[in-house]
Amino acid sequence: MIEIKLAAIEDLEIIHQLASDIWWPTYKNVISDEQIAFMLNKMYSISALQNQMHEENVFLLLYVNELAKGFASYSKTAIDKTYKLQKLYLHPDQQGKGTGKLLIVEVEKQVKTLGGDALILNVNRGNKAKDFYKKVGYQILQELDIPYFHFVLNDYVMGKKLI
Repeated sequence: MIEIKLAAIEDLEIIHQLASDIWWPTYKNVISDEQIAFMLNKMYSISALQNQMHEENVFLLLYVNELAKGFASYSKTAIDKTYKLQKLYLHPDQQGKGTGKLLIVEVEKQVKTLGGDALILNVNRGNKAKDFYKKVGYQILQELDIPYFHFVLNDYVMGKKLI
């Protein structure tokens, strides 16, 4: 059984552990180990996740047979009626099984309920997830190289109209 739940502060340890379990195999051949470790610490420490929640990021947890197997996060942008998918990650044993589609459809549904009509996201150009996003209707809007501390994030900005 698959269930998607709104995450609360008490769920941050689960998200923290999932991030570590997911990021290493996902990014191992995309970015350096140093960058993976740095970004996990910077974005997925308990305090960083608490700050993101306080900054009005909505977190969702995906459960398969009562085991946490993925998460997503989204927030409002400064652009009218546009939201940003901040995070969408699935445990490697769930990739290609349709659970990612269920998770993004839930995010899109919630964004529409909040009055949003567009969802944007950044994805590393070397991450195969870009193909998943294309498959579910997202288009590449821009290619960016973003300085991030002593690293550079090589991203696509992708988007989808939700109307």
